[in-house]
Amino acid sequence: MVNEEIGRQQKVAVIHQTKEEQSKIPEGVHVDSDGLITLTTPNKLATLSVRAVPLPEEVTQILEENSDLIRSMELLTSSLNEGRNTQAIHQKTQEKIWEFKGKLEQHLIGRKWRNTVDQIWSFGPRKCGPNILVSRSEDFQNSVWSGPAGRESKEASRFRDFGNSIVSGFQLATLSGPMCEEPLMGVCFVLEKWELNKCAEQGASDRHNQEQCDPAGEGQEEGKACQSGDENHERQDGCSKPFEDTSAKGDSPVTDCYGPFSGQLIATMKEACRYALQVKPQRLMAAMYTCDIMATSDVLGRVYAVLSKREGRVLQEEMKEGTDMFIIKAVLPVAESFGFADEIRKRTSGLASPQLVFSHWEVIPSDPFWVPTTEEEYLHFGEKADSENQARKYMNAVRKRKGLYVEEKIVEHAEKQRTLSKNK
Repeated sequence: MVNEEIGRQQKVAVIHQTKEEQSKIPEGVHVDSDGLITLTTPNKLATLSVRAVPLPEEVTQILEENSDLIRSMELLTSSLNEGRNTQAIHQKTQEKIWEFKGKLEQHLIGRKWRNTVDQIWSFGPRKCGPNILVSRSEDFQNSVWSGPAGRESKEASRFRDFGNSIVSGFQLATLSGPMCEEPLMGVCFVLEKWELNKCAEQGASDRHNQEQCDPAGEGQEEGKACQSGDENHERQDGCSKPFEDTSAKGDSPVTDCYGPFSGQLIATMKEACRYALQVKPQRLMAAMYTCDIMATSDVLGRVYAVLSKREGRVLQEEMKEGTDMFIIKAVLPVAESFGFADEIRKRTSGLASPQLVFSHWEVIPSDPFWVPTTEEEYLHFGEKADSENQARKYMNAVRKRKGLYVEEKIVEHAEKQRTLSKNK
């Protein structure tokens, strides 16, 4: 019951973790001072520059409310890309799409979000989630609005396979975040630059020419002639042919010693998004219950003690007229709700009865990677920080349940056992 979000504090809680964050990122990844991640595919044919930016809460809420509309937009776009004959879009559906786009433009205002709505490439995860991918590359521009409400450019249709690989990497990155492999929420990944080597563009054009020469798998001699002509053209350009054109149907025609180029783009985009999120302050989002408790005045203190023990927060307390019963409204994390009803009944001897209903998602303000550094923090929290914060506790619990690595010390003081009593 935990989601991941990028924090809005750009400088807080990062100063004392600079060395730890740098150790998480490998040497081959270039990190800019503004958090721009530049990563290259293993065959050095494509370079991606990605930045992670937090979305406003209103935009995240709009994306969650219009998930069905986003899913229908994705279905329309995929059917148009596959060339299937689709009927005209219903007028009400098109009006909803433009209304949805208008709401995003109303909330994404300012210099930082200029032309962002028109540059939205995809939504994630599962192509209908509360995260967006924005393409600001000058060489390649594609928009999610070009399918149901516009026209697709020639460059987008030419490099559609490479674009699908970029979107797939974004979908994988938003489906499992770096903290505890949970879906992301409210994150905007900006693709600032996408550079393709001449050999990669030549491979894409060769594939396009091969499909034109032999679209239905017939005329093998013509296909061979096209391939030989393309090979000679590559040698004249000076590219050491990185692609192997396979004639078997269903095989990827763009491969090299590192595997298919599309797979390399997927992995590179996924890792770039994860690194872009790691260089910024990260926060967890916990699912929250609304808790309504009816209790007498004698057991109010015990009810508050149970709520504070389980990270609950009291919102309202009022007395029911004509009785000595109090109605308490509070919020409680879903992760802390297991056994809550039994514990509160035991502590109050059955005089309090809670009712839990799912309410919303809430950002946990504490940093899961925080450690004491100053003298005052050492005096207050101790050298080992025995009072583990709420976010780190949830993160380690999820990682243990999934079998992921957890940073914890099993042995605190490895001292040899001594027998102080003398043997008589």
